[in-house]
Amino acid sequence: MSLEDHLYPLLRIYGRSPRWMRSLSGRVYRQLPEGVRFGARYGEFLASAARFEDARPEDVEAFRLGKLKETLLHAVEHCSYYCAKFAAAGFNPRKLQSADDFQACPLLEKGDIQDNRDGLASQALTSRERLYITTGGSTGVPVGFYLQKGVSRPKEQAFLETLWGRIGYDKSSRLVVIRGQVTSNLDEGRIDDYDSTRDWLLLSSYHLTPQRAGEYLERIEKFKPDFLHAYPSAVLQLAQLLATQGKQLSVPLRGILCGSEWMSMDQKKLVEAAFGCRVYRWYGHSERVVLAGEGRTSPNFYFFPTYGYVEFGPPDAEGLQEVIGTTFDNMAMPLIRYRTGDYVRVTRSNLEFPWAAVSEIAGRGQEFLVTSGGRRISLTAFNMHDSVFDSFVAVQFFQEEPGRAEFRFIPNSRFDPSQIEPLRRRLAVKLGEDFDLTFASLPELEKTSRGKHRWLVSKLI
Repeated sequence: MSLEDHLYPLLRIYGRSPRWMRSLSGRVYRQLPEGVRFGARYGEFLASAARFEDARPEDVEAFRLGKLKETLLHAVEHCSYYCAKFAAAGFNPRKLQSADDFQACPLLEKGDIQDNRDGLASQALTSRERLYITTGGSTGVPVGFYLQKGVSRPKEQAFLETLWGRIGYDKSSRLVVIRGQVTSNLDEGRIDDYDSTRDWLLLSSYHLTPQRAGEYLERIEKFKPDFLHAYPSAVLQLAQLLATQGKQLSVPLRGILCGSEWMSMDQKKLVEAAFGCRVYRWYGHSERVVLAGEGRTSPNFYFFPTYGYVEFGPPDAEGLQEVIGTTFDNMAMPLIRYRTGDYVRVTRSNLEFPWAAVSEIAGRGQEFLVTSGGRRISLTAFNMHDSVFDSFVAVQFFQEEPGRAEFRFIPNSRFDPSQIEPLRRRLAVKLGEDFDLTFASLPELEKTSRGKHRWLVSKLI
């Protein structure tokens, strides 16, 4: 198990510690060997991420089927949900020989995870080997699941480093991060913090206003980063503010790393023009099922064949297909044929790697709440990875005027009205002092045309 896994329960205490204490402990932590910080399997996953870039397609497919069968056999032997589900569908993973055989395996919905968490969890692992995480994802449907300690964290670290390495990132790179950090919930509060565990400067996503754009520019130039690591919504807003005020960075960036939100090609080009460097995009999930990123030169998204097993549903009227994924490596709770609810445009031409690729991620949008002071808050910032949303079937923000919104929810059997006030305080930290939030329990929430729950219904646009 990695040191990160051991320290994870103390993360909130660390975040509340004085800055000098965090700085000192972080610097000590950064000096430890990677195998200690990230776990013994970190090196294995680095090698796995780099495999098959120049392989024959048939070799890639043979590997994928082997890993898939490994996951399926573990699931049917140690997860009661899959044992019953496979039997009911007449699917025998021991007879799997091809991708066509896999089509008999039943799909997994988000609701199945909500209703069958214990049955999906592997009985081969103890509770000490599991890490509980929740996410609302891009749909507003809270899902709680288990990752595997000593596996999921080093794997994600290794694969993300490999993605970023395609545009020059290495372990000595300095990053400025604008990804929902709460540096202060006051309008005039400080906009920066320092993560000494990684030598990253953290800038608030909540104070990006025309009045304070100059402060962001000053902090970035003083830190002299190699890369910006930001929500697309945040870096777009910063680019627009700088352009409006006729300002630009005086320090050159090697690249901008953008994940967790959808970003169109037009937006990518706008940001690249504003900062004079490449914007690198990738696509993944908190569930750690599949992962894709742009190539070294190509803007297509390529799905790692060694990360998870990706499939695409049938095309809709617009030619878009749903991403369906199956877990590799995480045996704490393998997710098999998991419907992500995200839609993509598959491409098979001019591929840089012999992997499944898409030219467009169409299922995620940059959604914002707008405060009375004009600040925009990305909905991605509300993916709080603990049990805070466990009592809801689905949640949604509804906004008709700046600075006011309604948090709408469908309660489940675990809901108690006494949970509202603690949740209000948690959300208030993210929203800041210029925002008023009310709560409403509803039997149903508004959905998209494809039937997806929506995180935000905004009447401001």
